[in-house]
Amino acid sequence: MADDKTKQDGRDRSRVAGDEPYEVEYFAQKHGLNAQQARDLIAEHGNDRATLDAAAEKIAGKRGQA
Repeated sequence: MADDKTKQDGRDRSRVAGDEPYEVEYFAQKHGLNAQQARDLIAEHGNDRATLDAAAEKIAGKRGQA
């Protein structure tokens, strides 16, 4: 049976839930950051996943050049 598109949950996958430790840990691991760096990025840039991914890539890129 196909998924019922009228029964959707309230999750928004385009956002990072900064108040959920597992989300912060996942985001940090994904980009090679520690949890505090991930929290700092969320505090600075908000919780939009695309914006955070771009900011984390800049940090990871700088680390790789050093």
